[in-house]
Amino acid sequence: MSAAVRVFFVGGLFSYRALFNWISPVMYVTTMLGSPLFQILFFTFLGRQNGGEGDAFYVVGNGVQVSAMAGIYGMTMTIANERQFGTLSPLLATPANRLALFLGRALPVIVNGLVVSAFGFLVGLTLLDFSLALADVPALVTVVVVTVASCTALGMLLGSIGLRARDVFFVSNLVYFLMLLVCGVNIPVDDLPGWLEAIGRSVPLTHGIEAAREVAGGAALADVSGLLWRELAIGGVYASLAFVLFRFFEVESRRRASLETY
Repeated sequence: MSAAVRVFFVGGLFSYRALFNWISPVMYVTTMLGSPLFQILFFTFLGRQNGGEGDAFYVVGNGVQVSAMAGIYGMTMTIANERQFGTLSPLLATPANRLALFLGRALPVIVNGLVVSAFGFLVGLTLLDFSLALADVPALVTVVVVTVASCTALGMLLGSIGLRARDVFFVSNLVYFLMLLVCGVNIPVDDLPGWLEAIGRSVPLTHGIEAAREVAGGAALADVSGLLWRELAIGGVYASLAFVLFRFFEVESRRRASLETY
């Protein structure tokens, strides 16, 4: 058990530092914080110009969604770059617990997603017409933690696909920007065409963003428990699919001797 715990925490941290490609603090700040800053400002001012839903709608929606930069890009890189960087073969040659190995990579990504999301809300509080009661902060933090974890599960699935696909990073970019459209970030989900609404309700973020908006408006955590359970269930499905795919590609790559071929 102690070995699995070390693999989970230490292995996850080392893989994050080695594979997430943020080689300098300047690159991290400009990418992981600069992009969310301008995304939140852009959509909030666009909503104002077009008589939209009010600043709080856009701050909460984008404040949660920007965590997908870590959840989607970070998780995809942390898994898929094992193959890109030529470290997949020695990794899979170890007897390490595969579940701890796989899930441990998610923990630093989730923490990073929470940092990015917290920065997004701070932008709204300091620069825009958004306020948050101190009593609502613990419930909002809980909602964001659940949502970031669920989004990271989708990144796991994309990363697992990257163990076989030639260019999974194109797919991760596509998924990230599609989530801006279908997850109710800047357009209410109910206003989308039926088929887009169905897609939105089957992916992470949608229910979490809805719960976050209700909590920011004064709702108690118990009032949004149904939304949180749905968000958790969706994340659990994606995480399970990701692990099954990871194990399948490991077995198939061993059988075909194609761990790092394209």
